[in-house]
Amino acid sequence: MRAALWLLALFGVAVAAALFAGNNQGTITLYWPPYRIDLSLNLVVLLLVGGFVTVYAALRALAALLELPHQARRWRVQQKERAMHAALLDALTHMLGGRFIRSRKAAVAALSQENALATAGEAVPHGRQLRALAHMIAAESSHALQDSATRESHLHDALQEAPLRGTVSEQELREGAQMRAARWSLDDRDASAALERLAALPQGAARRTLALRIKLKATRLARQTQDALDTARLLGKHRAFSATAAQSIVRGLATELINNAHDTAQLQQIWTSLEPAERSMPELAIHAAQRLATLGGEATQVRAWLLPVWDRLVDLPNALAEHHALKLVRALEAGLDALDAPWLARIEAAQQANPRDARLSYLAGMACLKRELWGKAQQLLTQAAHHLADTNLRASAWRHLAELAEQRGDESAAADAWKKAALGR
Repeated sequence: MRAALWLLALFGVAVAAALFAGNNQGTITLYWPPYRIDLSLNLVVLLLVGGFVTVYAALRALAALLELPHQARRWRVQQKERAMHAALLDALTHMLGGRFIRSRKAAVAALSQENALATAGEAVPHGRQLRALAHMIAAESSHALQDSATRESHLHDALQEAPLRGTVSEQELREGAQMRAARWSLDDRDASAALERLAALPQGAARRTLALRIKLKATRLARQTQDALDTARLLGKHRAFSATAAQSIVRGLATELINNAHDTAQLQQIWTSLEPAERSMPELAIHAAQRLATLGGEATQVRAWLLPVWDRLVDLPNALAEHHALKLVRALEAGLDALDAPWLARIEAAQQANPRDARLSYLAGMACLKRELWGKAQQLLTQAAHHLADTNLRASAWRHLAELAEQRGDESAAADAWKKAALGR
């Protein structure tokens, strides 16, 4: 459409020119005493147009001639910039390919070319970012080559090129360099240096997933279990791990924290600091209760920590893993000497509600045994001994049945029970 309009306009101009020049009788007279020159108006117009075109072409040619040195200089600078960027790309490519010596050489070459451009007064606008990246690539390659001195030198230069109060891009570069430095310290098994690097980050950058992952590993390496647990919780909230993995990490750190408790007061403080979801984990509750009993804590407190797990076992027997249920039974068995009436009623009610659960029958039998209810204890332990899947509990049931048989003078039953206890069946 545009071409058609231009063609119509061209025809219009041609028609107008033909109409103007075809019947134009005008003349122009030039007086130069004693001469007189008569020229047609059409010729004058043609001479003026031709003169303008000639002068314009001459000026353009002169400008192009004078511009040649500047174009040659720009071309040389452009070639140097291309070589500089090519060297930086080569450094990154070699680093990713595991050729760290070549990568460091290419990064140093890129820095040299950038410095030459800056010295010649042709500094690139993004020179600081380029220098920082080149220094970081050289530092990363030096770290892979276990050259700590060169690594730290390039890291220092990279941080100098990315000031804390610089532009947004420079701040991002600085934060990335500090995170990489923390990772390098972690690789060197220097947890304190890694934590110092992370502490230098701004608050927003310190809460990023990458920084939190590094902090989690550093705090675990430094045996700072409480900080590691807090970091793992944040990572779980950020969905840095799957739900199962996050729960496993938190459970492991909480277990380690419980193991580090040296007295009952410290253990109770640790237990209170755990989140409700963590205290509801069966393995944590059982382990904390066992640790409290080992430290000489009150049996009432031990059973209070075990109560949520007990309720889950009674209400939903299949919802609790078998090894957790066995640990719960052993933990309750260890405190049967100081068992109070409410807990005895709970055990009896649970056994009566689930008579086929051999674990509950065993626990109820042991409770009756501690209360010197010999007949009921023998009945419940006999029932449990034939159905218990755990070898240790089954052997314990037969052993107590053997002792009961010896008390009532039944030597053959005692011998048979001792034999089954020894064989574990």
